[in-house]
Amino acid sequence: MLIIAVISMLAAVTLYTTAVFKEKKDGIIKKHHLIIFVSGLFFDTLGTTVMSMMSDSFKFDIHGVTGLAALILMFFHVIFASLVYFFGKEKQKQQFHKYSFIIWLIWLIPFITGLILNMGEKKQLFI
Repeated sequence: MLIIAVISMLAAVTLYTTAVFKEKKDGIIKKHHLIIFVSGLFFDTLGTTVMSMMSDSFKFDIHGVTGLAALILMFFHVIFASLVYFFGKEKQKQQFHKYSFIIWLIWLIPFITGLILNMGEKKQLFI
């Protein structure tokens, strides 16, 4: 199960990073950015769910609290991105990348703390 969590989280960070920086480079939110954000949320949710199943409990540490907050923020980010893409004015679409970047930075906190906190632990990847 760990391998599923690891691959999911790596996919999530790759997708989020790609979408955030591609959106900034393009200068406006586009449909493919939205698709990548939704895909990132899917893999983030999958990885988080698998890790939660493996640990059997929620931990009130920096990783657990920021991870839950980041997952909720990403959910609302996808909703907000959809609203801006479909109903927003041109200026809102052009400035949305600023919001995406802030959410991405917040999301990196649990990603990095998860790596740091679990780096020393030896776990079986293929069970």
